[in-house]
Amino acid sequence: MKVADDPRERRNFHRVLHDARATVFTPGRDWPCQLHDVSLKGCLLEARDDWQLEPGQVYRISIWIARDVEIAMDARPVYQNGRYAGFQCVDIDLDSATDLRRLVELNLGDPALLQRDIQALLRGV
Repeated sequence: MKVADDPRERRNFHRVLHDARATVFTPGRDWPCQLHDVSLKGCLLEARDDWQLEPGQVYRISIWIARDVEIAMDARPVYQNGRYAGFQCVDIDLDSATDLRRLVELNLGDPALLQRDIQALLRGV
């Protein structure tokens, strides 16, 4: 795992690069995929095939960051290119939010950076 921190990057949240399995649940099909990165705001996933996602639609996503640690969130696609899709989190349960916060905190290694991400999230950036 590693934090993506490219100065050319315009995102407001630090991303944690992580190789984990994930599933996007849609009404017609469940999409097994691979996590590329995750932040307090959302995630970037890669499916095995091209996605068939509806813009604006909210999907349930399960990300397994460890054998017994699942981050589950409701998210909508905000970016899609072939097999890659970026999702913005719209709802997350307390246990998943705690696990995600801890993952970001461990990878940032600086409580001030985590606090900056939390403040941006609260401001709705």
